[in-house]
Amino acid sequence: MRPTVMHAAKLYPPAGGGMETVLRDLCDGTSLDWNVRVIAAHDRGETVRERCGDVDVVRAAAFGQAASVPLCPTLPLELWQHRADCVVLHEPNPVAGTALFLRTPAPRLVIWHHSDLVRPFWAPATYGRVVQRALYRRADCVIVSSPALAAASALVGHARRVAVIPFGVDLDRYEQVEPESQARAEQTLSAVPGPRALFVGRLVYYKGLNVLLDALSRCEGSLVIVGEGPLEASLRTIVSKKGLSKRVLFAGRVSDADLPAFYKACDVLVLPSVARTEAFGVVQIEAMAAGRPVISTNLPTGVPWVNQNGVSGLVVPPGDQVALGEALRRVLDDASFRRRLGEGARRRARVMFSRERMVATFKAVIEAVVRSPERLDESLSRLGADVRVPV
Repeated sequence: MRPTVMHAAKLYPPAGGGMETVLRDLCDGTSLDWNVRVIAAHDRGETVRERCGDVDVVRAAAFGQAASVPLCPTLPLELWQHRADCVVLHEPNPVAGTALFLRTPAPRLVIWHHSDLVRPFWAPATYGRVVQRALYRRADCVIVSSPALAAASALVGHARRVAVIPFGVDLDRYEQVEPESQARAEQTLSAVPGPRALFVGRLVYYKGLNVLLDALSRCEGSLVIVGEGPLEASLRTIVSKKGLSKRVLFAGRVSDADLPAFYKACDVLVLPSVARTEAFGVVQIEAMAAGRPVISTNLPTGVPWVNQNGVSGLVVPPGDQVALGEALRRVLDDASFRRRLGEGARRRARVMFSRERMVATFKAVIEAVVRSPERLDESLSRLGADVRVPV
């Protein structure tokens, strides 16, 4: 009998973001064997029910946001009215989490902990201390994307069981780029001279783009910024004041089809994040799959575990523009060093971060939770999913 698995998510594609991309891959990768449903917030004030491939998606009406949390009053009702064999709650997600704290419409609960809750400042002491702790203690299993995140998160420490499942992407998509996409990317990037560093992500505070712009002023080369967000205007002002207008290109939103070509057309990806909200950095493995080295920061999360210093790229202290500038100079100025790191990045992506590996391990964990809950510790330990049971 096909199990019914319901994902309680903040958003679902085409909404952009690493968490959303991973969720879509998990749903698509399991929908042939399970009945898969997603309950997420919409980006406007109407509820939409649709079929995305073989996945049932409900986008509950949202009326703006408060501190990055969608104001989605009907989402709890959508969760409660659908029965399932297992609910997978993607955290942090205060609206869905509170709803499941009050009532869980399934006998089994799994939480995928994407990151710790950092902002707003009051949230960890309220939602985090009361609701999240209770949910994590109740959950049959908590999934994290890296052993570093499992070790660093005090919240994950409340879980009965923790399974480490690294995120994965379609590696071939980033290795084999269509000529038409490559031509479009190169035409766009011709506006700034090489060598080029690339940033991909939302233009928000924790990404550390102000630090990256300070670092760029300390070395040669250009910076391509792919993404949109609330800080774009202030970042453009910084670029102008620093006299970097001829070396920084704001490329805006790039289509999924063309994004792999941007990695290929640049020389290094930079992820200068400054807060532990950045728990993994999926863009790192996208760049690594394309054979490009990564410069990232030594956050107490999975970021420096994904990008290994001296193997797939360089890791610098968060918020240190001097160290970041030196790392940029070292990579952009030395083609042979850059090539060696890029080859190491591709190898690490192949071994650790394939989409197929992520989906297969996730499927095995959920099957064990649903079909053999009385032998769950034994079942999980046999999966080779890097499972630990906290003491």
